[in-house]
Formats: sequence, C-alpha cells, structure tokens
Amino acid sequence: MVEYNNMELDRTLAALADPTRRAILARLTAGDARVGEVAEPFEMSLNAVSKHLKVLEGAGLVRREVRGREHWLSFDGAPLAAASDWIDHYREFWEGRLDALAGFLRNNKTKTRKQERRKDK
Repeated sequence: MVEYNNMELDRTLAALADPTRRAILARLTAGDARVGEVAEPFEMSLNAVSKHLKVLEGAGLVRREVRGREHWLSFDGAPLAAASDWIDHYREFWEGRLDALAGFLRNNKTKTRKQERRKDK
C-alpha cells in the first residue's frame, strides 16, 4: 500500500469538507486575491472568513503574503495531489472488486441458463 502522511491528509480532507472553504479555493484558482476580495461574496463576518482561511492555510491549500498592509492569498494545489493519490488507491481497489463481482455474476448467470436448459430437455 502507498504510504501517506495521515496528518496532512486529514487536514486536507477536513479543509475540503466545508462548502465555504471549497468556494474560497475555487475563487483562488482564478488568481491571487486580497482577503477582503475573497470574503466579499460570503454573507458572514470577516472574522468568520478568516477562520476558514486559517483552516485552508493549515492544510497548505492557501498561501498568504503580506504586502504592506494588504494580505494576499494564493492557491496551492500540492496537498490535493496527495489526497488524489490516496483516493486513486481506493478507487483501484473498488474497481477491482466490482470487476470481480461482475465476473461472478456473469458466470453465475451462464450456469443458471445452462441448468435451465437441462431442465427443459
């Protein structure tokens, strides 16, 4: 099995679990933005948005750069690559299991048809 840093993966998945944080990431994929610009579309206080930003920063999904008095945010997708690898590992596992089930069902259906034909004779 592929090794993953559980704490990093936990932080990434926890950050992605919230729709507000996913919306913030979607905004930042369009380009860097000031904190106020990121907070603008949300019907919540700047303090509440700031808490979401701290979670995203803690997960490494958002980088903050202070330029004078302004705080600029940028998206960093590196933690998503590790999460994607983890998900892909389990996708391969489940696809293999589903392929095995499909094969079993095909074989079972063929055996049932053969048995029915023998009864009809």
